[in-house]
Amino acid sequence: MRFRVDPTVCEGYGTCADIAPEVFSLDPWGYAQAVPADVAPGAPEQDALRAEHECPVRAIRHYEPDAG
Repeated sequence: MRFRVDPTVCEGYGTCADIAPEVFSLDPWGYAQAVPADVAPGAPEQDALRAEHECPVRAIRHYEPDAG
């Protein structure tokens, strides 16, 4: 599973980076960005899904990358 932050929606609250720092970080301007790789199942994935759910502006989406 991978996560994407929509930069046109993110307002830089930083909730995602607080909840799942192994998946989300903040750029120099304070806006969120997701790691560009698959998130490991288990705790990191669950934390990232929680961050997606708790984003105040719903800027985060998860997806399954295309195989191939």
